[in-house]
This record gives sequence, C-alpha cells and structure tokens, in this order.
Amino acid sequence: MDGKAIDAQQRYQKLVKDNAPKPKVGRNLWRAFLVGGALGVIGHFLYGLFEAIEPTKGESTATTLASLIFIGAVLTALGVYDSIAQWGGAGAAVPITGFANTIVSAAMEFRREGLILGLGSRMFVIAGPVLVYGTVAGFLTGLAKVAIMNLLH
Repeated sequence: MDGKAIDAQQRYQKLVKDNAPKPKVGRNLWRAFLVGGALGVIGHFLYGLFEAIEPTKGESTATTLASLIFIGAVLTALGVYDSIAQWGGAGAAVPITGFANTIVSAAMEFRREGLILGLGSRMFVIAGPVLVYGTVAGFLTGLAKVAIMNLLH
C-alpha cells in the first residue's frame, strides 16, 4: 500500500473509533448484577425446597443444579432466555442456566443436520471447551487445596 492509502485507512479507523457507540458500563454492570442475583435467589429458593426433601446436601445440590439447567433449557426453547441474556449480559451468561442456554441453542440450530452430525456434534463443539476448562480448573483447584493443606499441617 502506498502512503495515501495507509493514511486514509488510519483516518477511517479513527473516524470509526470516534463515532462508535460507547458501552454503558455502569448500566451493564447493574443489569448483570440484577439478573445474576435473581438467578442466585431462584437457585437458593430451589435448594431450600430440595433440602427438605433430599436426604443429603449433595443430593440437594445436584437436584438444584439439574432444576436450574432444566429451567434454562425450557426458557431457551420458548425463546425467553435470549431476551433475558440480551438485557442481563454476563449475569445471564455466567450461571449454569447460561450453559444450558448455549447447549440448547446449538441443538435447536443444528437439529436439521441430523442427530449425530448436527445435534450431537454441534452441542459438544460448544460444550467441549467448557467441560475441558471446568475439569482442568477443578483439578488445579484440588491440587492447590492439597498443597495448602499440607503446608498448614
């Protein structure tokens, strides 16, 4: 590229940067807090219900998580979760309901391609990194806990 083209490209990039809408960080943080907090309250309420029914805390936790995943999947299938995520941003994306939304959205989008190559493989393309990083993070956290406990004793 010659000097004029580079100069024009730089001016254009500056023009785009100057005229791009600025994100409303405070508003977005508040919305994420509200949506994430609401999901946390719903989860806590469900945990309280299941704690009275289930014999152990582990079973109460598992049932609560399964219920939240189910709620996220149903809201995605009904087209409601996308609106919640649009408004709440990371507050809707980070909890386990956001993971359910991601999986169900992929399944709905690629179901036309068949059960194996469409539905199954596309769901795991999306879920794979989450599962891998979750497993690795859990393993490293466990190692850190063992190391810290050994240092303290």
